[in-house]
Amino acid sequence: MEKKLRVGILGGTGMVGQRFISLLENHPWFEVVCIAASPRSAGKTYEEAVGGRWKMKTPMPEAVKKMIVKNVNDVEAVSAEVDFVFSAVDMSKEEIKAIEEAYAKAETPVVSNNSAHRWTPDVPMIVPELNPEHAEVIKYQRERLGTKRGFVAVKPNCSIQSYTPALHALREFGPKVVVATTYQAISGAGKTFKDWPEMVDNIIPYIGGEEEKSEQEPLRIWGKVEDGVIKKAEAPIITTQCIRVPISDGHTAAVFVSFEKKPTKEEILDRWANFKGEPQELNLPSAPKQFIRYMEEENRPQVNLDRDYENGMGISLGRLREDTVYDYKFVGLSHNTVRGAAGGAVLSAELLTAKGYITAK
Repeated sequence: MEKKLRVGILGGTGMVGQRFISLLENHPWFEVVCIAASPRSAGKTYEEAVGGRWKMKTPMPEAVKKMIVKNVNDVEAVSAEVDFVFSAVDMSKEEIKAIEEAYAKAETPVVSNNSAHRWTPDVPMIVPELNPEHAEVIKYQRERLGTKRGFVAVKPNCSIQSYTPALHALREFGPKVVVATTYQAISGAGKTFKDWPEMVDNIIPYIGGEEEKSEQEPLRIWGKVEDGVIKKAEAPIITTQCIRVPISDGHTAAVFVSFEKKPTKEEILDRWANFKGEPQELNLPSAPKQFIRYMEEENRPQVNLDRDYENGMGISLGRLREDTVYDYKFVGLSHNTVRGAAGGAVLSAELLTAKGYITAK
C-alpha cells in the first residue's frame, strides 16, 4: 500500500482501545491519527487521559502519547481526520448503535468490537477466515443508510473464537449438536487482577449474556446473505456454559460434538491442519500463517504457553478423542483480546480494505 490509511479509535482509552493502539503501532497499512473518547477525556493528551490505566504489557506507543483526545460525540470533527474508525466505545447498546451509524452516515466506515450491531440484519459480523462473503451485505446496508462509502461491520463475541473455527473446518461432516463450556479470562470484562482482586483464587459461573451470544453467534456466521440481509443457519444446535476464571488473557473451551456423518479422527486432524481462509490466501498483514493448529501433547493447549500462538491470532486445539455420549470431544484456546477482540477487528479491516470496501477519502 503506497500511503497508509488514516485510522481513528473510538473509545481509545479503554482496554480494547489500548489493544487497538498497541496492535496498530507500525502497521503496514493503517496509521492511528485520531483517538476519541468520552467528554471527560476530550481535550487531554492521550497519556493524560489514560493516566495510570495503561493495561498492555508493552509500553504506550510514543506516537500517541501527545495526541489530543477528541470527543467521540463530535462525529464530524473526527470523521474529517480519518479514512475509517475502529469502535471500542463503552456506552449503552442503544447509544453504541446510534454513534456507530452516525459515523457511517458521515461516510466513515466503522469496524466495531462492540456487540450492539451484531444482529442488525444488514451488518456483517465477520471472522475473516470463516465468512468473508458476508461483506456482500454492505451494499444493502449502504442503500439503507444512504451512504456511498460509510457502513458498519462488526466482529463476533470473543468466547466463540476458541471453538467455532474448529467446527467450521469440519462443516462438510455436518456438526449437529455442540456442547461447549468456556473458561474465560478476566480481560474479557476489561479487567486486570489489580482492579478485580476478588477474582484471585476464584471462579464465577456466570457471565451476563455470554451464553446466549456463544450459542447464537456461530449460527449467524454460518448464515447466508439473502434478500439483502444475513439469515442465520438453523444447525447445529449449540448449548454452552460460560465461566469466568482467574486468568489474565486467553479463553479456553471444552467442546463435545456429534455429526450427521461421523468423520474419522484422521479426517478431523487433516481438515484442521489444512484449513485456510481468504486472509491466508491474500497474505493479509495480521493473518496467522497457520490459523488452526492441533497439539498432540496430553496437557495442551495451556493458556500461559499457547495464547500468544501466531501473535495471538491463531487457534490452538488439543485432546481430540472419541466420546461415550457424543462423537468427539476436544479443547480449544484463543487469545480473547487479540483474536477475540482488537486483533480480529484489525484483520477484518484488512480484509475489507483488500476487497475495496475501505478506501482513502
